[in-house]
Amino acid sequence: MKFLVASSVLLKQISAINGVVASNPIIPILENILVELEGNQLTLTASDLQTVMTTTLDVEGVENGSIALPARLLLETLRSLPEQPVTISADQGTFGAEISTQNGRFKLSGENPIDFPRIPEVAKNQSISLSSSVLGEAIANTLLAVSNDDMRPAMTGVLIQMMGDHTNFVATDGHRLVRYRRMDIRPEAQSSLILPKKALSLLKSTLPMDDTAVKVEFSQSNAFFTFQSFSLICRIIDERFPEYENAIPKENNEILTINRMEFLSSVKRISIYSNKTTHQIRLKLSANKLTLSAEDLDYSNEANEVLACEYAGKDMEIGFNAKLISELLGNLSAKYVDIKLSEPNKAGLIIPSDQDENEDVLLLVMPVMLNSYN
Repeated sequence: MKFLVASSVLLKQISAINGVVASNPIIPILENILVELEGNQLTLTASDLQTVMTTTLDVEGVENGSIALPARLLLETLRSLPEQPVTISADQGTFGAEISTQNGRFKLSGENPIDFPRIPEVAKNQSISLSSSVLGEAIANTLLAVSNDDMRPAMTGVLIQMMGDHTNFVATDGHRLVRYRRMDIRPEAQSSLILPKKALSLLKSTLPMDDTAVKVEFSQSNAFFTFQSFSLICRIIDERFPEYENAIPKENNEILTINRMEFLSSVKRISIYSNKTTHQIRLKLSANKLTLSAEDLDYSNEANEVLACEYAGKDMEIGFNAKLISELLGNLSAKYVDIKLSEPNKAGLIIPSDQDENEDVLLLVMPVMLNSYN
């Protein structure tokens, strides 16, 4: 196998799929990227058995062939090179490879491409098409609420509910919940599936933020994404997602409207003085006034700040984890948010005040009990 390509072009494509490569894979061959040349088209594949990502690019092909090359070594070599043409050749008998540049040669040992896991066949039984910007927004809005608790595997991914007239993207870690609804994604058939965090993170970093078409196909066990020169296949999490609708309160009639950035900045400042283990802050609401406070009795630190807002409900004091609130607010782009409350011991809802007609964002955050505030 032998081909010529610009170093920056090859680096960009390898960098895009390198996130799939595990640091301590189940089988050693997965530390490699499969490199396949046919004519002038080069195909690169990375896999961890759960997620497979491929990309294709045009090169100046000399001799067809394939080899599995060590991902880390290949990536670090390309990163260290200035922009220039590079020639990569491989011996199909010994699986030795060489990177030739203007000033030097770099020899590395590859592996037999036959040992690299094959890309799974996806028996597609449903498909939808949407823009990369919409999919990217959906992933960005939900990914932060995905749980890292392997004991609850259903919550380690994002639930996608295709309802016919809209599609929901839902994630929760038990302390907060995000439901991102798109009115402009209307699949022909109703179904639901849970996609893993790693695959969605890779998509988020690779998707162009424009109207590039993304084709999404599903089978019983896999999801298949295709856009531009990339494709990604991931296993669907075969678990039952919690009945999240039951957790969303219906009677949150105490509504606070406030500038999002002013509120976020205040939460961050006040949280500096909160207990470093609990991150608890107190919100005291009264007519058109919000008082934020925190204290850390271990070090006799405390802080409070008053913000103007729109609030005509009953006086209330409620506690929240400042870290969770900050992450939720920081993930939004709206100028103002509505915070809907009912009682100090019940979940609060954060809803952007000025949403696009095609989206409906709902953030739920659990309170902390004020009697354990200190």
